[in-house]
Amino acid sequence: MIDLSIDPFQHFDRLLKEAIAKQVPEANAMSVATVDEKGVPSVRIVYLKEVSKGGFVFYGNYMSRKGKDIEANPFVCLNFHWPVLWHQIRITGKAEKISAEESDAYFATRARLSQIGAWASHQSEVIPDRDWLARRVAEYEKQFDGQVVPRPPHWGGWRVIPTEIEFWFGLSGRLHERFIYQKTDAGWKTFQRSP
Repeated sequence: MIDLSIDPFQHFDRLLKEAIAKQVPEANAMSVATVDEKGVPSVRIVYLKEVSKGGFVFYGNYMSRKGKDIEANPFVCLNFHWPVLWHQIRITGKAEKISAEESDAYFATRARLSQIGAWASHQSEVIPDRDWLARRVAEYEKQFDGQVVPRPPHWGGWRVIPTEIEFWFGLSGRLHERFIYQKTDAGWKTFQRSP
């Protein structure tokens, strides 16, 4: 049950903490749906890294399919699905790149191999074989040997500023509860939808 008078980010925080406390595997994993310039949809799983400045932050390669899709059409949909709890949260909004400083700060916390991989991988592009990627990893390991690995210019984060957040709670008989927050100029408009 959702009290629609409470800020939706507080509900999200509470539900994510509940999922983590109940040991839902990969509780911060979310689907990110994008649409390219031709209207072709694509969806993949990424990790939510933080909720800040009124949005949901994730990271990746700006030259990947998702990066190119977001560049062409910044409207995306995020979905958290925790079937063991019968909870789902759907967030529709506009993705915008976060600052270089924010991306640098997060990149510095990543495991070194993940940092090297961000340089070595031309994400979403066709490669000849796995050995080609292994050689590129070895080249960058040598290049950055004994150094801090800097963030590649083609890698960083996006913040999804929500225009709608739906909290879905599964109930028996498919009589689910759906609580909606829609962003307006005056704040959040709230209501329920039929299951």
